Amino acid sequence: MNDNPIGIIATGSYLPATVAHNDEVGAAAGVTAEWIERKTGIRRRHRAAPHEATSDLAAHAARQALLQAGLTADQITYVVVATSTPDHPQPATAALVTDLIGARRAAAFDVNSVCSGFLFALTAAERMLRAEPRTASGQGPYALVIGADIYSRILDPADRKTAILFGDGAGAVVLGPVPAGTGGITTSLTTRGDQHGLISVPAGGSRRPASADTVAEGAHWFTMDGRGVRGFVHDNLPGAIGELLAKARVPGRAVRHFVPHQANGVMLAEVWPALGLDTARMHLALAHHGNTGAASVPITLDVAHRRGLFTEGDVTVLSAFGGGMSVGSALFRWAPTAHARPARAQAPTEATTGVKDPVLVGAR
Repeated sequence: MNDNPIGIIATGSYLPATVAHNDEVGAAAGVTAEWIERKTGIRRRHRAAPHEATSDLAAHAARQALLQAGLTADQITYVVVATSTPDHPQPATAALVTDLIGARRAAAFDVNSVCSGFLFALTAAERMLRAEPRTASGQGPYALVIGADIYSRILDPADRKTAILFGDGAGAVVLGPVPAGTGGITTSLTTRGDQHGLISVPAGGSRRPASADTVAEGAHWFTMDGRGVRGFVHDNLPGAIGELLAKARVPGRAVRHFVPHQANGVMLAEVWPALGLDTARMHLALAHHGNTGAASVPITLDVAHRRGLFTEGDVTVLSAFGGGMSVGSALFRWAPTAHARPARAQAPTEATTGVKDPVLVGAR
């Protein structure tokens, strides 16, 4: 039994004001709006304004989570930002976020596991908090874990394999002490480095520094082997979920909620039957947000939480996959939060089946 349980106590998210619909994105990529929705389940995505950087999106989401938690930024011990589109190579985007929100006492660092980065960051923050002593008042310590990406800055608009999928956004959670019997149960993280070529931005780092030649070559665009990524997900995600449940000795039928990386709704529907979570509700927000990289899991979590879809004690699985190639999953029992229903209450059943539901897909 964990004698220092840490769990999610608040959520927040931010989506830029500008919306790019399928007809606009499809015209540049040479495909129709109908084709995009049929292949991905995505209808629109958000685009950061010219003056917005990843740290700005992250700070907006962080403020929302802090407000919900009833905390000030000075009460935060750690700020961890998961992103593969940082403001610049250094300093860490997390350091900029602490300045923006006024978290003057926090240690801050970035995590880059591409789209699975939020799960890696969540795991690191939770384990660090478990090692921290409780504050004198009995409240805290607390951590902000943020997933934030602006993929629109690194996409080739003519590449239909990538341009149609990605949106910009940020999601955040506050981690902190929770009642016994709730909070984190276990996590499972893995990286298949031998598959790193499936997703990449070839230039701009120490191996291929930026130059006129790399820019002319288009080597700074995000590239993805779509078929290879799909195969990776089908081959690795079911095993990762199985390992997670086995470690915790929790049967799949006990899981009430599954919040996956919002990569592609059609792909998730295909892999869903193999996950062994037949009694869980799968939450999707990608129809309106697209694939927001490391932000996709916390954004979707915030949407579901604010809709009152979680009940205290609900066994919940978060899972993501991304470049590297990496897979991260976390299993926990939902703690009392601002929008959670009391344990004695029944969760609402507003979600419907089908990958084209605009906000949430319920799989029962």
